[in-house]
Amino acid sequence: MEEFKNIISRASGDIGITLTNREIDLLVEYYKELLLWNKKMSLVSIKSPLDIPKHFIDSLTVTKLIKNEDSKLLDIGTGAGLPGIPLKIKIESLCVTLLDSSRKKTSFLKSVIRKLGLRDISVVNSRAELLTHKEGYRGSFDIVISRAAFKIPYFLTLGEQFLSDGGTLIAMKGKNADDELEQAADTIRKTNLELTCVHEIKLPVTGESRKMLCFHKNLS
Repeated sequence: MEEFKNIISRASGDIGITLTNREIDLLVEYYKELLLWNKKMSLVSIKSPLDIPKHFIDSLTVTKLIKNEDSKLLDIGTGAGLPGIPLKIKIESLCVTLLDSSRKKTSFLKSVIRKLGLRDISVVNSRAELLTHKEGYRGSFDIVISRAAFKIPYFLTLGEQFLSDGGTLIAMKGKNADDELEQAADTIRKTNLELTCVHEIKLPVTGESRKMLCFHKNLS
């Protein structure tokens, strides 16, 4: 585990994020649980020892885009809890909801949350489309985020429904971000969303390019 700690500490520093010993310890526990559960079900693809650290650092890159640390955040299609759990570990005051349609994955998420002792973080097993008109979900979140779970046009249409006025939708994307954004031009015009920021970064662990597209929801 020392190698994992060193990779996480060094890589987070490379993107301007300082992790406390407590945060590193929580990420280590999360890492262990991922490895354990991944033997029983497919949570993340592990082809290299760097894959899980890469996922964690990728998730933590969003930290600097979160201006209000008391925000209510919805992570749609969270899968193994990415980026929601690393963000919650780094920003303890975030109120996080992890949403995924896979019962097996949500069972894992609930187990991890108990294991890590995280508070103000909940897990919902459902398709996002079924919650868009449900009280407590529609228009209820300051931040809606997804890590490459949906194409941008569909994510904008779906995610907008969960955002409060003035909220921020963050699409985490890789090399196809520009093509997807071009395809989303008509969708953007039909929503109350405005593209306000494109944050591009190279992951220190692997050198892969990432883009985070931030959309502001204007008053309805």
